[in-house]
Amino acid sequence: MPRDPRYPIGGEMADVLRGLLERLRLAALTERFGTRAVLGVFAFINGLLSIGIMSAAAVITGQPLIFPSLGPTAFLLFYTPRAPAASPRNTVIGHLIGVIAGYLSLVVFGLTDSGPAFQEGVTWARVGAAALSLALTSGFMAWLLAPHPPAGATTLIVSLGIMPRPSQQAFLMLAVILLVLQGLIINRAAGVDYPLWRAEASQH
Repeated sequence: MPRDPRYPIGGEMADVLRGLLERLRLAALTERFGTRAVLGVFAFINGLLSIGIMSAAAVITGQPLIFPSLGPTAFLLFYTPRAPAASPRNTVIGHLIGVIAGYLSLVVFGLTDSGPAFQEGVTWARVGAAALSLALTSGFMAWLLAPHPPAGATTLIVSLGIMPRPSQQAFLMLAVILLVLQGLIINRAAGVDYPLWRAEASQH
């Protein structure tokens, strides 16, 4: 099947880009340079702003507002903004499940005062905590109908001891909420019907 030139990388990011360009009266850019070229520039700038702003806030406040699973979440919010997994509900609940499951796993295996696995090495207790955290995250996201794949990385960040303290996890969740707000602002500005909380129910 030939690639649709309007969506050269699939997903809905091209719709977000098109809406923003129309609002800014810059739609001629795609006609002059092509959708894929402009889309690449948009993805670059948006990714730079999404994580750059959060990283700057982390430096200024000295708080952990930046972590690996934030990147895939940002991509979901702009690549498939109408998908249930990218909705504010699934994003916030998914990461919250990951945080709680990760911390509970640390408690179960007595690792709340241990250092990160990459410093202290991987022990059987750490293996158990990582496995339990991912199992709980996967199960509860399914039970609560709130799948958000990047939350699988969040729970490992906690259970592997990278962000083991509740205060760090609170700032982690704050970063998630701030990113969701950015997604809401940009997607709505582009004319994309990004939900305020829950995506429209599927037919399954």
